[in-house]
Amino acid sequence: MNGAGGTSGGTGQFFLGLIMMCGGFYLLLNGIVVSSSFGFSSRLFGFGSGFGISGGMIMIPMMIGIGMVFYNSKNYLGWLIALCSFAALIFGVISSVSMSLRTMSAFELICILVLAIGGLGLFLRSLKPAQPAPPRGQ
Repeated sequence: MNGAGGTSGGTGQFFLGLIMMCGGFYLLLNGIVVSSSFGFSSRLFGFGSGFGISGGMIMIPMMIGIGMVFYNSKNYLGWLIALCSFAALIFGVISSVSMSLRTMSAFELICILVLAIGGLGLFLRSLKPAQPAPPRGQ
Protein backbone atom coordinates (compact mmCIF):
# COMPACT_ATOMS: atom_id res chain seq x y z
CA MET A 1 0.00 0.00 0.00
CA ASN A 2 1.49 3.31 -1.09
CA GLY A 3 0.98 6.58 0.75
CA ALA A 4 0.51 10.09 -0.56
CA GLY A 5 1.75 10.74 -4.09
CA GLY A 6 2.62 7.06 -4.63
CA THR A 7 5.42 7.23 -2.07
CA SER A 8 5.75 5.59 1.30
CA GLY A 9 5.06 8.98 2.95
CA GLY A 10 2.33 9.64 5.45
CA THR A 11 -1.25 9.84 4.22
CA GLY A 12 -2.31 11.50 7.48
CA GLN A 13 0.30 14.24 7.01
CA PHE A 14 -0.97 14.71 3.46
CA PHE A 15 -4.58 15.35 4.49
CA LEU A 16 -3.69 17.39 7.58
CA GLY A 17 -1.31 19.55 5.51
CA LEU A 18 -3.89 19.92 2.74
CA ILE A 19 -6.60 21.04 5.18
CA MET A 20 -4.24 23.45 6.98
CA MET A 21 -2.91 24.85 3.70
CA CYS A 22 -6.37 25.36 2.18
CA GLY A 23 -7.68 26.99 5.36
CA GLY A 24 -4.68 29.26 5.76
CA PHE A 25 -4.57 30.43 2.16
CA TYR A 26 -8.35 30.94 2.18
CA LEU A 27 -8.07 33.18 5.25
CA LEU A 28 -5.10 35.02 3.74
CA LEU A 29 -6.87 35.69 0.45
CA ASN A 30 -10.05 36.59 2.33
CA GLY A 31 -8.10 39.29 4.17
CA ILE A 32 -6.95 41.03 0.99
CA VAL A 33 -9.01 44.04 -0.05
CA VAL A 34 -9.02 44.81 -3.79
CA SER A 35 -9.99 48.26 -5.03
CA SER A 36 -9.85 50.00 -8.37
CA SER A 37 -9.72 53.58 -9.52
CA PHE A 38 -10.90 52.78 -13.04
CA GLY A 39 -13.42 55.03 -14.71
CA PHE A 40 -13.94 56.75 -18.03
CA SER A 41 -12.38 59.95 -16.70
CA SER A 42 -9.50 58.40 -14.75
CA ARG A 43 -6.03 58.14 -16.25
CA LEU A 44 -5.11 54.66 -17.39
CA PHE A 45 -1.77 55.57 -18.93
CA GLY A 46 0.31 58.65 -18.25
CA PHE A 47 2.87 60.28 -20.52
CA GLY A 48 5.10 63.05 -19.25
CA SER A 49 3.97 65.21 -16.37
CA GLY A 50 0.45 66.21 -17.36
CA PHE A 51 -0.80 64.17 -20.31
CA GLY A 52 -2.80 61.05 -19.61
CA ILE A 53 -4.92 58.65 -21.62
CA SER A 54 -8.26 57.84 -20.04
CA GLY A 55 -10.58 54.89 -20.60
CA GLY A 56 -12.88 57.04 -22.72
CA MET A 57 -10.01 58.01 -25.00
CA ILE A 58 -9.26 54.33 -25.59
CA MET A 59 -12.90 53.66 -26.47
CA ILE A 60 -12.80 56.08 -29.44
CA PRO A 61 -10.29 54.09 -31.56
CA MET A 62 -11.99 50.90 -30.40
CA MET A 63 -15.33 52.10 -31.78
CA ILE A 64 -13.66 53.16 -35.02
CA GLY A 65 -11.99 49.75 -35.34
CA ILE A 66 -15.25 47.92 -34.61
CA GLY A 67 -17.02 50.07 -37.21
CA MET A 68 -14.33 49.22 -39.77
CA VAL A 69 -14.68 45.50 -38.98
CA PHE A 70 -18.47 45.60 -39.34
CA TYR A 71 -18.14 47.47 -42.65
CA ASN A 72 -15.58 45.02 -44.03
CA SER A 73 -14.71 41.96 -41.94
CA LYS A 74 -11.53 41.34 -43.96
CA ASN A 75 -10.08 44.74 -43.06
CA TYR A 76 -6.92 43.92 -41.11
CA LEU A 77 -6.41 47.51 -39.99
CA GLY A 78 -9.85 47.53 -38.35
CA TRP A 79 -9.11 44.26 -36.55
CA LEU A 80 -5.72 45.59 -35.43
CA ILE A 81 -7.18 48.86 -34.09
CA ALA A 82 -10.06 47.11 -32.31
CA LEU A 83 -7.91 44.38 -30.74
CA CYS A 84 -5.12 46.74 -29.68
CA SER A 85 -7.64 49.14 -28.13
CA PHE A 86 -9.30 46.26 -26.29
CA ALA A 87 -5.92 45.00 -25.05
CA ALA A 88 -4.98 48.52 -23.86
CA LEU A 89 -8.31 48.82 -22.04
CA ILE A 90 -7.84 45.47 -20.27
CA PHE A 91 -4.23 46.33 -19.41
CA GLY A 92 -5.31 49.69 -18.02
CA VAL A 93 -8.05 48.17 -15.88
CA ILE A 94 -5.74 45.52 -14.44
CA SER A 95 -2.95 48.01 -13.79
CA SER A 96 -5.33 50.34 -11.93
CA VAL A 97 -6.20 47.65 -9.38
CA SER A 98 -4.65 48.07 -5.95
CA MET A 99 -4.53 45.44 -3.23
CA SER A 100 -4.04 45.86 0.49
CA LEU A 101 -4.32 43.69 3.55
CA ARG A 102 -7.30 44.48 5.77
CA THR A 103 -6.69 45.58 9.33
CA MET A 104 -6.02 42.58 11.55
CA SER A 105 -4.15 41.87 14.74
CA ALA A 106 -0.66 40.37 14.72
CA PHE A 107 -2.10 37.22 16.32
CA GLU A 108 -4.56 36.74 13.45
CA LEU A 109 -1.86 37.24 10.83
CA ILE A 110 0.55 34.85 12.60
CA CYS A 111 -2.19 32.18 12.87
CA ILE A 112 -3.03 32.58 9.18
CA LEU A 113 0.63 32.32 8.12
CA VAL A 114 1.28 29.30 10.40
CA LEU A 115 -1.74 27.54 8.91
CA ALA A 116 -0.80 28.36 5.32
CA ILE A 117 2.96 27.81 5.40
CA GLY A 118 2.89 25.02 8.01
CA GLY A 119 0.25 23.20 5.99
CA LEU A 120 2.32 23.63 2.85
CA GLY A 121 5.35 22.16 4.64
CA LEU A 122 3.37 19.15 5.93
CA PHE A 123 1.83 18.65 2.50
CA LEU A 124 5.21 18.66 0.74
CA ARG A 125 6.82 16.47 3.43
CA SER A 126 4.13 13.83 2.94
CA LEU A 127 5.12 13.52 -0.74
CA LYS A 128 8.66 12.46 0.18
CA PRO A 129 9.38 8.77 0.82
CA ALA A 130 9.36 8.03 4.57
CA GLN A 131 12.78 7.46 6.12
CA PRO A 132 13.17 3.99 7.65
CA ALA A 133 13.50 4.00 11.40
CA PRO A 134 17.03 3.33 12.66
CA PRO A 135 17.49 -0.10 14.24
CA ARG A 136 17.15 -0.18 18.02
CA GLY A 137 20.08 -0.97 20.21
CA GLN A 138 22.76 0.64 18.07
